[in-house]
Amino acid sequence: MDNPPKVFPIHRPVLVREVLELLDLHSGESVVDGTVGAGGHSREILKQIGSKGILLGLDRDPMMLNLASEVLQGFSNVRLVASSYANLTSVLEEQQIAKVDRVLLDLGLSSDQLADESRGFGFESDGDLDLRFDISQGQPAWKLLEISTEKQLEILFREYGEERFSKIISRRFVETRRNRSLRSAKDIAGCIVAAIPKSAKQKSEKNPATRIFQALRIAVNNELDQLIQALENDIPNSLVSGGIVAVISFHSLEDRIVKQHFRDKNRWDILTSKPVQASQIEIKTNPRSRTAKLRAARKK
Repeated sequence: MDNPPKVFPIHRPVLVREVLELLDLHSGESVVDGTVGAGGHSREILKQIGSKGILLGLDRDPMMLNLASEVLQGFSNVRLVASSYANLTSVLEEQQIAKVDRVLLDLGLSSDQLADESRGFGFESDGDLDLRFDISQGQPAWKLLEISTEKQLEILFREYGEERFSKIISRRFVETRRNRSLRSAKDIAGCIVAAIPKSAKQKSEKNPATRIFQALRIAVNNELDQLIQALENDIPNSLVSGGIVAVISFHSLEDRIVKQHFRDKNRWDILTSKPVQASQIEIKTNPRSRTAKLRAARKK
């Protein structure tokens, strides 16, 4: 890079070495980083594809695109676009790119987003629980909690959060909101903690609110439908024959979707017989990598 970035993201990309190995990059190739985030993976990809290659970075979050533009400012062959990877086909048309050689998706939440108290990603945030990647679209999470019925919340927490206490948590939410508004991340997390049995809280290594926040984030960002759309249509339609897609997921719902789509033998050759996971060394230095699962496939 010619110039160092003016800002330094706190996020550390996971499985960088493994991603680069599976993508098998060559000079001059075109690559889509469909979740560019703070540009951590993209920076390493750019070193491998060289000045003749093209990197197209997509993200729904304007804050992350700003960070990526700073981190990648020394590279002249980067195009950053505010869009979802589920819109990849139309984005390539706008960019006048016919097909690309590689696609990477990192479906995890960035540490920089977690630190953004204005959207309530952190459990202790006094900010409204928003959780949207793009606050110009859809409704915030606190609003979803406010208008949903007890049954709707129970289904949401169970299906998207895989939360075994979904019934008692949804009941607590409805009872609490009768008396006071639940808007801040801190208040909502406190309501969740109060609902879960003490014995379960003692056994859990995670914050008791983790699964509920996950469910709400998935819902307000329409994450699973976006992933299905991308894997069914936009990514295979955008890759050249022999092109490679790699996906990093962080919970079983996403990983299951990726695994099922890669099983289509008419479309994909699987490059990972089982998901690639972080080494113990990486987990020690970057605990967030503990739940990461990487799968890759080559388009026929």
